[in-house]
Amino acid sequence: MASNVVEISGQEPHQEPHAAEHVPYDEKADVKDEADSIDDEIESDPFVPFPVDPKAPVEPYDRILTFRAIAVGCILGGLVNASNVYLGLKTGWTFGANLFGAIFGFAILTFFSKTFGANFPLLGGSFGPKENSIVQTAATAAGGLGGIFVSAIPALYQLKLLKDPVTDFPRLLTFTIVSAYYGLFFATPLRKFFIVHVARELKLIFPTATATAMTIASMHSIGGNGGANATKKTRALAITFVVSITFRVLASYFPGILWDWHFFTWFHVWSGYDSAALAVENWGWFIEFTPAFIGSGMLVGLNPAISFFAGSVLAWGIIGPALVHTGLATGVAWFEAGDPEFAKWGDLVSFYSFGLKDPIHHPSPRYWLLWPGVLVMIASSFTELGVQYKLVWFAFKSAWKGIAMAMNTAANKVGKHSNFLERQSHIKAEHIVKDPASEEDQVQMWQWGPPLILVVIATCVVLGLQYHLDVGMSILAVFLGFVFAFLAIQCTGVTDTTPLTTAAKATQLILGGATSGAGYVTETAQRMNLIGGAIASGAAGQSTDLVVDFRVGFLLSTPPKLQWYAQAIGSVVAMFLSPGMFILFMKAYPCVLDAEAKKCSFSAPSVAAWKAVAVAVTEPTIPVPKSSAIFSICLAVLSVIVVVVRHNFLNGHREKYRAWVPNFMAIGLAFVLPATQYSTAMLSGAIIAYIWAKRNAVSFDLLCYAIAAGMIAGEGLGGVINAVLEISGVGPADHGSALGCPGDSFCG
Repeated sequence: MASNVVEISGQEPHQEPHAAEHVPYDEKADVKDEADSIDDEIESDPFVPFPVDPKAPVEPYDRILTFRAIAVGCILGGLVNASNVYLGLKTGWTFGANLFGAIFGFAILTFFSKTFGANFPLLGGSFGPKENSIVQTAATAAGGLGGIFVSAIPALYQLKLLKDPVTDFPRLLTFTIVSAYYGLFFATPLRKFFIVHVARELKLIFPTATATAMTIASMHSIGGNGGANATKKTRALAITFVVSITFRVLASYFPGILWDWHFFTWFHVWSGYDSAALAVENWGWFIEFTPAFIGSGMLVGLNPAISFFAGSVLAWGIIGPALVHTGLATGVAWFEAGDPEFAKWGDLVSFYSFGLKDPIHHPSPRYWLLWPGVLVMIASSFTELGVQYKLVWFAFKSAWKGIAMAMNTAANKVGKHSNFLERQSHIKAEHIVKDPASEEDQVQMWQWGPPLILVVIATCVVLGLQYHLDVGMSILAVFLGFVFAFLAIQCTGVTDTTPLTTAAKATQLILGGATSGAGYVTETAQRMNLIGGAIASGAAGQSTDLVVDFRVGFLLSTPPKLQWYAQAIGSVVAMFLSPGMFILFMKAYPCVLDAEAKKCSFSAPSVAAWKAVAVAVTEPTIPVPKSSAIFSICLAVLSVIVVVVRHNFLNGHREKYRAWVPNFMAIGLAFVLPATQYSTAMLSGAIIAYIWAKRNAVSFDLLCYAIAAGMIAGEGLGGVINAVLEISGVGPADHGSALGCPGDSFCG
């Protein structure tokens, strides 16, 4: 579903059998026949485009890349972009715009088509699946780049390496420009490589892209009940989107009543402020009615949701309290002795600050638990790649063949011949799926090759002049972006998980090693580390998003050149909107940039992870408590063993047991994210989806993903509205109620 900053789900979309008991016969038959026909198309051969429906009208070429498709896609992508900045700062998660753009785009353009007809061609006229794929392409491009502003950039401010977001807007803008267009131009040749040449060998299904293409195809289906089902999907998405926005805004004014249920605070108050219930409240155990994480739980499935929740229990229910009890970690009291509130709330303690004044001898639980979380995510994700070493080697070998093919073709066009390139570019015919796009419909080398070189040069100039990186470090960061984009696309194609955490942390470790012996002062080394890592992970994320788009277009036979134009336009929206939304949130919630803040509405877990790694690899001695380091190594070794056993032993008839193997990426995230309410909400969503799929699989297949997408995007946009209200002086911080919140303090 997403390119996440901190990703935990490697699950494909739910593959439940179609149940029939609870659906009226006619509706059941229509829905099932339509779904089965689309499924049959995929199952027959997932590496060729969907067959053309002979009943469907021909989609004119000039009705594919249209003004309305680009405009609607960019607006929808902008909503997702704004939502992602909120959700990323809140939880470390960001979500893709594929399904949201596809379903909402269908509803809007269908309305335009029927309302304006052919009399107003700018908005009216015929509407088909290829134009629908352009909508989701523009939405995905416009919804990208938010990950940079919920990780590396805030970490720079927490380390005092940048001034303030408003003053720094020009340098933030140039940074997003080079990230967006490096990803765009680099992703262009990878379409033919990953979608056409090696997709079959590497089993690159791209589950989210395939699901999006299937959704678009089913909504435009002529036979069966396609139109009625499309209406149901869009209605479900629209209702949940509006309800989630409204609920997020209203609940922010009464968070202790509508949003968060602090049961243990209530017990403390009901007992006359004389109970031990605050000992549980201190560790963040309460229920939060967050639509985004209930929706994400509906998407990821039970295994990662249970793993995420189990990690929260282990970190914040067992290890954290044990650390405090034994004196290995300490918290910060909310109220000092003598404070008027101390008599009632003196036992209220925060364990979520980093306490970096003496992190080795007096860490906070959050700082102690950060290291095992980060190391487990790095170890497990790299092991996932390592056990696929044959595929990785084949991918690199095929990449060289692809480059050789391009060079050989270019040489032949100018009348040159090279036996070496001819031999190196040879790929057996059975390994190639013929590109269905005609030569004139493909993006030409002159369109992406020279601009890519110019963007690389511009990246070095921007990083040198505005962030003080030397040319060598800039080139290294760009090269790492190339390498990790390649691996991220492959991993996304197989597992539907984009390992940006792996790319970011690996880049930081490599850059840390490169700067350690170069004599840089600590501040310069940290700036290089964070900016270089952001360039690499940003380019990898953007490249992956765009290749996923190309997969949607491939299945729907959309001309790739038209998709490329939509991606370029959508990227313009993203590169302006992402820094703008970041500035909006920092004006409303400046505590995000203060590492020592005891309490903040945004926990910013990705920021903490980036900052911790940057500090660790640039300090003369790694500032990790010895007990935390030992536990981190032990947990990381366990995660490696589990991944290896799952890959090498749970095969064949034992593969069914993989569902019971813990997801260590989810467990690591729970250690990094000091907010147990998110794992509780995600588990609730996964349980709801599981029961729903078992009881009525037909309605589940029809509505689940639309409802989940509406919940995720709706809460995010509601958070944006709250930020605007805060800046306007009418926000919940000034006009909300603290009733039901711990410490009689606003808990929104």
